[in-house]
Amino acid sequence: MVSVGVGFGGMNCVTMESGCGALLKELQQIWGEIGESEAEKKSKLMEIERECLEVYRRKVDEANRTRAQLHQSIVAKEAEVASIMASLGELSLNSMKDTNMAAPLKDKIANVTPLLETLRLRREERIRQFSEIRFQIETILSELSDSQQITVSGSTVNDEQDFSVRRLNEYQAELKALQKEKSDRLQKVLEYVNQVHCLCGVLGLDFKETVHQVHPSLHRSGGPNQSTNISNSTIDGLSQMVLRLKDERKEKLQKLREMVEGLFKLWKLMDTSQEERARYAKLTSIAQSSEDTITFSGALSQEMLDQAEAEVERLTKLKASRLKELVMKRRVELEDICKAAHIEPDSSTAPEKTDALIDSGLVDPSELLANLEAEIMKAREDSMSRKDIMDRINKWLAACDEETWLEEYNKDDNRYSAGRGSHLNLRRAEKARILVTKIPAMVDNLIGRTFVWEDEKNTPFMYDGVRKPIYHLSVHFSYFFLRSIRNVCLDFMTNFQVRLVCLLEEYKLGRQEKEEEKRRFRDQKKLQSMLQTEKELRFGSKPTPKKSNSFNRRASGPHQGNGNGFMTPSPRRQSFYGGATPELLTPRSHSGRYNNFNREMRRLSTAPLNFVAIPKEDSVSTFTSVSGSEPESPLQRNLML
Repeated sequence: MVSVGVGFGGMNCVTMESGCGALLKELQQIWGEIGESEAEKKSKLMEIERECLEVYRRKVDEANRTRAQLHQSIVAKEAEVASIMASLGELSLNSMKDTNMAAPLKDKIANVTPLLETLRLRREERIRQFSEIRFQIETILSELSDSQQITVSGSTVNDEQDFSVRRLNEYQAELKALQKEKSDRLQKVLEYVNQVHCLCGVLGLDFKETVHQVHPSLHRSGGPNQSTNISNSTIDGLSQMVLRLKDERKEKLQKLREMVEGLFKLWKLMDTSQEERARYAKLTSIAQSSEDTITFSGALSQEMLDQAEAEVERLTKLKASRLKELVMKRRVELEDICKAAHIEPDSSTAPEKTDALIDSGLVDPSELLANLEAEIMKAREDSMSRKDIMDRINKWLAACDEETWLEEYNKDDNRYSAGRGSHLNLRRAEKARILVTKIPAMVDNLIGRTFVWEDEKNTPFMYDGVRKPIYHLSVHFSYFFLRSIRNVCLDFMTNFQVRLVCLLEEYKLGRQEKEEEKRRFRDQKKLQSMLQTEKELRFGSKPTPKKSNSFNRRASGPHQGNGNGFMTPSPRRQSFYGGATPELLTPRSHSGRYNNFNREMRRLSTAPLNFVAIPKEDSVSTFTSVSGSEPESPLQRNLML
């Protein structure tokens, strides 16, 4: 009975033996109480031992079957792992077998199973990648061909045994090459399509109908799922279509340019207004543009060409009736330019002569217009060359105006009164005195400039100054100058021209005579004063009338401020004529020749003026602040113009 426990080791065997011994003792005790014989006890013990052996045998058989199944499962999984790794191009299974050689079967299965699952997932992912790449390759191949039927069979990928990274890279390289070719072709197709779209818009053609002639897929009429055909035949068709449309654009643009050129000639000939021309500004802009810059829709459509052609026909019909009016307008323009430049226009194109020539039919009106245009250009050039001298003439005349005003101002007995605006007249008088002293230099400079101009142009500088300047000169130049010029010019005050140098020399001569007369007048007054003084010393002085004190009051004027911080000038202040008093600046014997003009200037100069308060500062700042509010003088007016 002790042999039943043999073969078990460790704590398990001890536990089993103790358990079996206790049961055997209990069984023998029971048999003893029952009264079993020794033979029966031995027989029953043998039966128990046999039953125990059968139980052990069954357990051993079950363990053997389990071991065999584990071996078979391990082998199958290792074979599948090897197959998958071979298809994936991974050959690292031997190192795994060496590490699992001495491990129990269950440990081996536990190690192989996760690896197998991982490899299965990797193979499925690799198969999916292969399928996608093959599908893309066959799709691109179908797009590059003339037919777009995509036939990708699933058995193609399933029959594939090589799922290695090397094979995958080969497929990817092939796909990239096809994608690049597709991209290049698609880019070329899109460029052609954009050109066709732009040209169709410019020419006013139907884009869909035009590209449909090449391939229906180019305007997406088959739906969003239809891809654009990029075959060689489609690219060639688009290239030919672009060339044809460019030729048509070139022909229409040339035709439009010819019509617009005719429009410009008619507009210029008929002096069409800018408002009427603005209606065709779009046409003129198109005609002046290059072919590649014309991109907006309908620029060269048949409607635009018809519009230009209709305008040309309309202006051609009106051409004959408008030429005479245009000739008159050009003549008026020429006269305006000549008037502004103080020159005389050519008398051969006078209105009465041109009207007679047009009515008689002896001269083509277009030739008259061309001649007038040439005269206008020449007049403008002459005006530009005379501009510097004309500006100096205007400044000289403005200075003469200021001189006239100053003479009238000096004859005013109330000029130093504290009336409203008197300080402004004082400022103007100060400026006028400074300006008058510059007149001789201005005249000399003007004469020098005129001589230089005449040397450059080899022609005398003629000036129709009698329109306006003669009136001024009649006031400024004195009686002697008027006697030499005014009597000659009175009968043709509108068309008279004189050489400017002669006019200026005559002015200088008259001014010198006037200065000489003033000097004699001052000497006479001085002599009279000396005689009066001698008479008073000999016979005694007589009482002076009250009104004679006005001179003394004026004489004390400079010592009294005007309330604005500016001292009024003394009437005995030295003037540009050599120190004469303001009352003696103009000879009394000649003042009656322009009394009307003096009265008018006195009315203007003594008109009410706006009073401007002047802060009590130094004389320079006061002069600057007041000068902006002075009455506008002719010189200031000319300088502003």
